[in-house]
Amino acid sequence: MEFQHLEGLIAAPFTPMHPDGSLNLGVIPDYYKLLKLNGVKGAFICGSTGEGASLSTEEKKQVAEAWAECSRHDKAFKVMTLVGGTSITDCCELAVHARSVGLYGVSMTAPFYFKPASVEMLAACCIEVASKVPDMPFYYYHIPVLTGVGFPMIDLLKTLHGRLENFAGIKYTHEDFMDFLSCMNFENGRYDMLWGRDENMLAALSLGTRGAVGSTFNYAAPLYNRLIAAYQSNDQPQARTLQQQAIDMIRLLGKYGGIATGKAYMKLVNLDCGKFRLPVKNMSDAEFENFKKDVTSLGFKDYCSKPASLVNA
Repeated sequence: MEFQHLEGLIAAPFTPMHPDGSLNLGVIPDYYKLLKLNGVKGAFICGSTGEGASLSTEEKKQVAEAWAECSRHDKAFKVMTLVGGTSITDCCELAVHARSVGLYGVSMTAPFYFKPASVEMLAACCIEVASKVPDMPFYYYHIPVLTGVGFPMIDLLKTLHGRLENFAGIKYTHEDFMDFLSCMNFENGRYDMLWGRDENMLAALSLGTRGAVGSTFNYAAPLYNRLIAAYQSNDQPQARTLQQQAIDMIRLLGKYGGIATGKAYMKLVNLDCGKFRLPVKNMSDAEFENFKKDVTSLGFKDYCSKPASLVNA
């Protein structure tokens, strides 16, 4: 079974929340419009950025249904969902649900409480989940900084090759370029390797990646589309300049507390996604005012995503 290699930017959306922490699904149609308007090719929902680890199984289904409904008419926009990691039973249930509502594909991380002791055991987990949806692309999500499972992905490819027909590839959120290139070259590039570190996109492009999944694509997609265009036209000085702009923007995530800062950026493109759930720390009102000043100093308005309100109804 052959699946297409995805190209361009795939956003990892935030899950919109009401002030009380409940899902705010009504935001998702405008979210989809925002991504489309800014040249994003798909959405990887319920991942790290989408607080998948903080959502219940039922909530993940509701988020999947909302994204499926607003993108149903748009087959070019690929929506895949992270089905989880700690409970294989829940992963299987969510994969079957994703198929039933018409999503493009599913993904899973390594179980990160009872961790697999070997690549073979990790492969067995992938097979257990992916086999429930044999006609859907299945991606493994490699993010060892959060899962604590850091096997080389070339070993996973070798272990799964020929055993899992719907294994499409890997969302690779790690800095091991040696391993990534080996995966890119495995079996003449058979598997789709989606880059997952926005701050290192230029390096990944130089290794041959064609698609990337990232959180900052939600609010700065034009910056990355310009970076890709500069690289493809062999304007390396411009590509490096644009990558540095992305790095400067990303540094503010760390300055203001981490992943929740992304939702503050979303407010600046007129899409309020609320706050992150515990145990993630959110920005105070005073911090948000300082954050806005820092963002202005970066020239954010010159490369940020255009607001969804500019989309014609």
